[in-house]
Amino acid sequence: MDPTGTVEYEPVSVKQVLAEMKDTAELLIDLSYSAVLLGSDDVAAEVLELEEKMDVLQLRARMSLLMACRSTADAESLAPVLGMVGAAEKISDAAGDIAKIVLEDIGLPDTMRAALPEAVETLVRATISSESALAGETLGGLNLETETGVRALAIRRQGNWLLNPERETRLEAGDVVLFRGPEDGIAEVYQDATGEVYEPPEPPEGGVRDLERAVDSIVLMKDMGELAVDLAYGAVLFDSTEVAEEVVELEAEVDALQSRFEAWTLRAAADIDDPVSLRGLVHLARSTEVISDAALEMSEGVLRGLSTHPVVTEAVQESDEVIVRTTVYPDSDLAGTTIGDAEVKTATGMRIIAIRRGAGESERTGREGGDWVVSPGPETQIQTGDVLIAKGTRTGGDRLTDLTKSA
Repeated sequence: MDPTGTVEYEPVSVKQVLAEMKDTAELLIDLSYSAVLLGSDDVAAEVLELEEKMDVLQLRARMSLLMACRSTADAESLAPVLGMVGAAEKISDAAGDIAKIVLEDIGLPDTMRAALPEAVETLVRATISSESALAGETLGGLNLETETGVRALAIRRQGNWLLNPERETRLEAGDVVLFRGPEDGIAEVYQDATGEVYEPPEPPEGGVRDLERAVDSIVLMKDMGELAVDLAYGAVLFDSTEVAEEVVELEAEVDALQSRFEAWTLRAAADIDDPVSLRGLVHLARSTEVISDAALEMSEGVLRGLSTHPVVTEAVQESDEVIVRTTVYPDSDLAGTTIGDAEVKTATGMRIIAIRRGAGESERTGREGGDWVVSPGPETQIQTGDVLIAKGTRTGGDRLTDLTKSA
């Protein structure tokens, strides 16, 4: 992209562009909600920077797809991928709208942060100073996550983004780093990075109970929308109807949550002095629904039996990462244990990103079922009939599937 903003075609692989769009979309969702939940103008500003990056990626993806289309068969198999690009644009715009709630002071209740679940970690933007001890060091050498619980989500360096930085990534003076972790760890890392003392925002006192419920539902909608996007990309890239069907379930859950959110917000409006301050929450709920709807759009081609274009399939086959959906059978080694006790990550290399309770039983019996557990932790129990959604290597996926079968 030149200084005037013109975007020109570059011969890059579709898989490379789609992978970058996926990482950018996931980070956009995470940062936009963090900006609102933590009341951070700095993080909101980074969302708008990322939104511009996504605009360029979308154009390049469309150019690459047009170059790859040579026949009617190509057009049919490229349709799901083109749908994924269009849906990513909606996600990007929705994330930008969420960030503008903070930047334009659209209106959020003072009790917003007080109503947050304790599990929400602090996210901060830090610029590495020239005198920082972190400058010149790799993330692996610093061992921040082990020492402080803080991880680097992304780095902006001279206008370019490094998403999902690895252990070998070296920090440089002037880097803008997005750190996430517990508040005490953030305070330590922020001071080491910038030379300044971290000042956390003062949480207000708790407020109206209905408002707290509304905020809690927003956080859950965010987690489900983020998971839906993750699974939607997996459904298209790995041509999985089963994963696409889980996106349908998640989108329905978000719709139900939004209905409850609207009821709690309307009730809360009668109990607070300034109902207009709830306007930002309404904007937030609307953008959240857009994100989950976009995830469903991504999956639509797979659900309609349109296979992914060979240029994408071949590129995916070169990658070792997969998304696995597997049911926990009776008498399996996992049934009745927790994720931590079963040491799933160590034993299989797979990370369980969600569990749908009783979904496996409902599939076998025809009865409805399936409450979601999003972002399960080590203490989360695995039950017979659970459907586990996990990410990792192909061989790890096979090992996890074996563990879920009857012993």
